[in-house]
Amino acid sequence: MRPLSAHHILQIWEIGQSQHLLDRALTLLTFACSDITATELASLSIGQRDAYLLTIREMTFGSKLNGFAECPQCWERLEFGMNVADIRIAEPVAPQVEEYSLAVEGLELQFRLPNSWDLAAIVGCQEVGVANSQLMQRCLVQASRDGATVDYRELPPVAIAQLAAQMAECDPQAEILLDLNCPACNHSWQVLFDIVSFFWTELSVQAKRLLREVHLLARFYGWREADILSMSAMRRQFYLDMVSDG
Repeated sequence: MRPLSAHHILQIWEIGQSQHLLDRALTLLTFACSDITATELASLSIGQRDAYLLTIREMTFGSKLNGFAECPQCWERLEFGMNVADIRIAEPVAPQVEEYSLAVEGLELQFRLPNSWDLAAIVGCQEVGVANSQLMQRCLVQASRDGATVDYRELPPVAIAQLAAQMAECDPQAEILLDLNCPACNHSWQVLFDIVSFFWTELSVQAKRLLREVHLLARFYGWREADILSMSAMRRQFYLDMVSDG
């Protein structure tokens, strides 16, 4: 795993313009984890995928995270800050597909955790209940009672609910909820932190900043884009300051 260079940031941003957010996440991983195959990256559980992305984000932009949210009660715009360590629950581990077991209602359930392929399969589903059902069916490896196979459609609601809860417990990094409080009206609520959209927004801002820097330095010095991007951020800024002073 490695931090994203300026050249990589522009490549990822350009590729991602025509991609769904799920594919953008995999594009980010592919550039930063060149020693892991695309199939292995797509097979990561969502929590493990996000653990990788958090680490790559920290290596690329630092540990500080700055976000914004709108109070659902008074619509006040809030700015909040945190560190990667505050929301890191799981460390990245080598890709592997694990199976888990759950005993409930006289049933023995074997399941795996949702991955990027599973989310891609339900991305067009408009009904939350249907999408959840399809996700559970994809991740349920086997269900049996007294040695006899049981079809997913025969599972009681309580078994499905416990299966969903067990999946969440086994992959805690997959859902990070932030506790927020509005200083204007004192309303408290929770928001879901999505590292994929957060990281992509930051990367897009940085990509556009890099393009402006390339434009200015190429115009002033006649340098090639590749040469400008190969410079450290400190050197680029030094030249930009001289252009501004001149």
